[in-house]
Amino acid sequence: QLQVVDSGGGLVQPGGSLRLSCAASRTSVANYAIAWVRQAPGKEREVLLCNSRIGTTIKYSDSAKGRFTASRDNAKNTVFLQMDNLEPGDTARYYCAARRAFCSPSDDAFTSWGQGAQVTVSS
Repeated sequence: QLQVVDSGGGLVQPGGSLRLSCAASRTSVANYAIAWVRQAPGKEREVLLCNSRIGTTIKYSDSAKGRFTASRDNAKNTVFLQMDNLEPGDTARYYCAARRAFCSPSDDAFTSWGQGAQVTVSS
């Protein structure tokens, strides 16, 4: 079973950028679809996008379109989320989540989760 640890969160100003990392262990990330999910206080979990096993990306959230980019480096067993032009509404805890299957827009479809990385966007 894949184990993932996400990192790279922090405090950024509006319009700034962050790059989150999701380091995998136990087995190869190449066999898993990796989603990025966020949850803000008082809000439901939101599946932002998903990077498939073949390298394609599906963007489920309008918030991610044009601003967030997922990628993977299978040789390093790591996946990434590049977030640009961040807004205060992006403030949330961000998780990488994996499943040994195809991408899904449902957060409960993913079986391996990181501990989450806090992203705060504020001036």
